[in-house]
Amino acid sequence: MKVVLQRVSEAQLLVNDEQYSVIGIGLVILLGIEESDGIEDINWLVKKIVNMRIFADKEGKMNLSLLDVEGELLVVSQFTLHASTKKGNRPSFIKAAKPAIAIPLYEEFIKRSKIHCTTKTGVFGADMKIELINDGPVTIILDSQNRV
Repeated sequence: MKVVLQRVSEAQLLVNDEQYSVIGIGLVILLGIEESDGIEDINWLVKKIVNMRIFADKEGKMNLSLLDVEGELLVVSQFTLHASTKKGNRPSFIKAAKPAIAIPLYEEFIKRSKIHCTTKTGVFGADMKIELINDGPVTIILDSQNRV
């Protein structure tokens, strides 16, 4: 699984030009799932994300986690994170999991995230618009295949 996380002071997600989800201080998570991903990838990523110390303390240093600041998550499925651009100019998404595999893993990621914090979502497979204020900006890429 690949994740792009962005620290935000606020974000909203629109589906069909209507507000679907809103968060305050927290993280927007773009989640890319591939065929070989499983529960162990979810467990590692959720633990890493909620405990990553990327929020400012009273001295302005990145010392606090999402849990420390009681932040929220906005989790959005993003199959394009697995784009291969090696050949030509049209990306290939062959490594991205098909919906039969991706949807249950996406839902499990959300379920396990909700154990730790308020978690909002997008709509799997929908055309969505995300408006956010990237705080910092802080943007981090995580890949569960590179955890060791």
